[in-house]
Amino acid sequence: MTRFETPQVAVIGAGEIGRGWVALCVAAGWPVTLYEPDAETLNPAMDAVTERVQALVDLKRADATVAEEALNRVVVGRSLLQAVGEAGWIIECLPEDLPAKVKALHLTEQVARRSAVLSSSSNGFTSTDLGARLERPDRLLVLHPLLPVELIPLVEVAPGPRTDPEVVEDIRFWLSMLGRAPIILKKEIAGSVAGRFTAALWRECIQLVLDGVLDVEDVDRAVALGPALGWAAAGPHLEHQLAAGEWGAEMHLSQALGSYAAVWKSLAGWSQLEPEAHHKFIRAVARAYSNHDAELRSARNHRLVRILEALNE
Repeated sequence: MTRFETPQVAVIGAGEIGRGWVALCVAAGWPVTLYEPDAETLNPAMDAVTERVQALVDLKRADATVAEEALNRVVVGRSLLQAVGEAGWIIECLPEDLPAKVKALHLTEQVARRSAVLSSSSNGFTSTDLGARLERPDRLLVLHPLLPVELIPLVEVAPGPRTDPEVVEDIRFWLSMLGRAPIILKKEIAGSVAGRFTAALWRECIQLVLDGVLDVEDVDRAVALGPALGWAAAGPHLEHQLAAGEWGAEMHLSQALGSYAAVWKSLAGWSQLEPEAHHKFIRAVARAYSNHDAELRSARNHRLVRILEALNE
């Protein structure tokens, strides 16, 4: 298979991330096989994938005919061999359990084509961690998508020190074909890049709720209608560059770093919530949003599409 061919994709794991990958590939008309060792997770999976694909069609993110034909061709593998035996690109999406992922990748390598690209959708583990039992760790890298996988374009590509550069380019090309925006990490780090952004910002959002500064809904509005808008259009560094104006970036950034120093000292610094605060925060979110998931998800997805359309312009 050359880089200019559509790969046969095998997705291992039918949870939230796995379903997103299957829906994304189906919407593009790609051949997909799904394998899930847990029957309770597998049983509702294809109904959920069908709903997601239909949502992409309704949102005009997929062609109805192409998606329907690809959906009818999806194979649910009865064994790992059946699922990955002909695949050129394998996406492991099992829960974040390192021994289970290492074992699954090891077993997958034994029955996959030698030329297949192995990728793991992981938030916290590196390619070095996950490739511990592989004969060919050069075929492995980590992918970190954001949720919902089929809508958010950013995908972090995190190769290990032994990953073949050609594998990185294959993945970059395939992700681009799927309409994703891949970024390639230059070195392995603990956690994903987007995960670190989210962890830092979310911690302060949680603290504002616990301190009674804002309700849950107003914290979300403050982020979504404030910095998130600017960052969606430019990102934090370009925002500061553009704000510099006639002062120039060097002076502006120096002033900004100085002005933030006092704020940084007052930010939340905990690494784990105490039990009482933990339960207090969960109750606050439940009061704000419980029992409205379907409507809120639909509204979120429509807003996401409109934002993406604006960014594409």
